[in-house]
Amino acid sequence: ITNGIHIPSWISNEMGTLIDRYLGPHWREDARDRVNWDRIDQIPSEELWRTHERRRERLVAFARGKVRSQMDRHGASQSALENALEVLDPEALTIGFARRFAPYKRAALLFRDMDRLVQILTDKNRPVQLIMAGKAHPRDHFGKDLIRTIVSQSKKYNLQGKIVFLEDYDMQIARYLVQGVDVWLNTPRRPKEASGTSGMKAVANGALHVSTPDGWWAEVDDEGIGWTIGGGEEYPESQYEYQDEVEARALYDLLENEIVPTFYKRSQSDIPRTWVSMMKRSMKTLCPMFNTNRMVRQYAERCYLPALAHYNHLKLDGWKDLKALADWKEHLRNNWNALEIQDVSADIDEDVEVGTTGSVKASVRLGELKPEDISLQIVFGRIGTDFDIHDAGTVAMDFEAQDENGLSHFAGVLPCSKSGKFGFALRVLPKNPNLHDPFQMALVKIFAG
Repeated sequence: ITNGIHIPSWISNEMGTLIDRYLGPHWREDARDRVNWDRIDQIPSEELWRTHERRRERLVAFARGKVRSQMDRHGASQSALENALEVLDPEALTIGFARRFAPYKRAALLFRDMDRLVQILTDKNRPVQLIMAGKAHPRDHFGKDLIRTIVSQSKKYNLQGKIVFLEDYDMQIARYLVQGVDVWLNTPRRPKEASGTSGMKAVANGALHVSTPDGWWAEVDDEGIGWTIGGGEEYPESQYEYQDEVEARALYDLLENEIVPTFYKRSQSDIPRTWVSMMKRSMKTLCPMFNTNRMVRQYAERCYLPALAHYNHLKLDGWKDLKALADWKEHLRNNWNALEIQDVSADIDEDVEVGTTGSVKASVRLGELKPEDISLQIVFGRIGTDFDIHDAGTVAMDFEAQDENGLSHFAGVLPCSKSGKFGFALRVLPKNPNLHDPFQMALVKIFAG
């Protein structure tokens, strides 16, 4: 179940008031109502854009004050303190990046090619600026080095007015950032991001999201609502340096060829019509998906209520089924190691057409177990460069018969629904009508051929 945000807690007063006028207050009570969010299209582009611009102006004013306080705390001169109140441009394309500075989040990805970054940030006709914030764990020396690298690089290339790092990251800083930036940047190394929520908060305030396809963004079709860095490739650790180079170039390409031109393509009334259209589509598509209303309901429907029903079932007749389940678990654990997949055969052509199927058969020695004690599954998916199965699906195999040698024979149908290089493996899990989760016992057998 993907995380979500409580939208009323993170949306700015200005944006919230604007949405109230056109959507009514219902979105605050239940953010899942897609039909209601579709009314975002009724907001005049000029009104939505001016509301967003006011929040960017407030972010810039806030950032200037924070920078001045930071410099004063570090003993800066009076002239430097006065210059701090001139950093950033309230009308420039503003990119936000704020999170825990764990290595896999790659905060320095944008800084791999400084010459190219300087060219993007210092374009006089289409200026871009970056506001960053975050913390590293006190014992995370790598994370702290990342912060030092960012700060030192901005000084080295004289980008102090274009790149701002806000210290002591807290909820106040987070609110100003997600409510005022034009673009929210997210660069985790796939597939290490569990979910992430900062981008959801920015999207609710009209920011457009730019991210690698990881965490919650991996669930999104970015067409017309944001941008995705790379194609979702996953790399072994030995190729991390190459991965960073490839995805940094992809990020620069997006900025130069799509993001910056779209932001600065203005109408006669100085409105970036295409950009505002993307803002509207992003908000009405993503807000009803990534919110706590949906998240809590899913937890209730998929986890809490089934768990309660399971509990009520097990306690019937003096906990009869629970006692039987406990005995079955002990029997399964005592005999699991003797379970063995001895033979697997597949009737699948080397080149198959999409839409066809193949058959898989397996012979299993169960020992003291019964066919109904196990679930034998076909696990299939695309084969990656690491030769692992990715985006896997599963198909259950059916028990057919047991022969005179004590071998139990199973058969299953493997669907060929997508193009590409696919592979499969067999997996055995415990199976019992009263076992709520087949992974609960931490018992599994794999046959990869």
